[in-house]
Amino acid sequence: MSRVGKVPIEVPKGVKVEITKDNIVLVKGKFGELQEQIDKDIKVRFENDKIFVSRTSDSKKQLSYHGLYRALIKNMVVGVSEAYKIQQELVGVGYKADNKGQLLELNLGFSHNIFFEIPKEVKIETKTERRSNSIITLTSPDKQLIGQVAAKIRSFRKPEPYKGKGVKFVGEELRKKVGKLAASS
Repeated sequence: MSRVGKVPIEVPKGVKVEITKDNIVLVKGKFGELQEQIDKDIKVRFENDKIFVSRTSDSKKQLSYHGLYRALIKNMVVGVSEAYKIQQELVGVGYKADNKGQLLELNLGFSHNIFFEIPKEVKIETKTERRSNSIITLTSPDKQLIGQVAAKIRSFRKPEPYKGKGVKFVGEELRKKVGKLAASS
């Protein structure tokens, strides 16, 4: 049996869970509303402020879906009650970030600025102070969406291995390479 799938999901106060006949799980909380279509072979029930996920047989497909859907539902419950937050840092001379509503403008050392439209489900905040790196803060109840947006922003200028310049996550440790001068001595 799936170790992840058999653990019940605790639902905190203030979160409403609804399971429809079509096996759609709706979760509402103070940070938003999310829904997920669950495979017809996976059974989801809500009782006593807990969500239970079970399967009808032990086929390979159902074994893999059991833990997957339990994790997705858990991420939805945590997202609408606490919201997910990702911070990214722009490391490099002249690297700046600015947002006007949901439009993010990045200056990453290219000949032109990069404009990136952020989905409306993700809240964005940029902070630029003198003599420090720009910080981009993303907040959303949807863990998958916020991860995709953060990965897309990082893809515009990944940290390079020699000086570490680029877009990195706050707190991320980069493995830097030794330059060619150190290798010759």
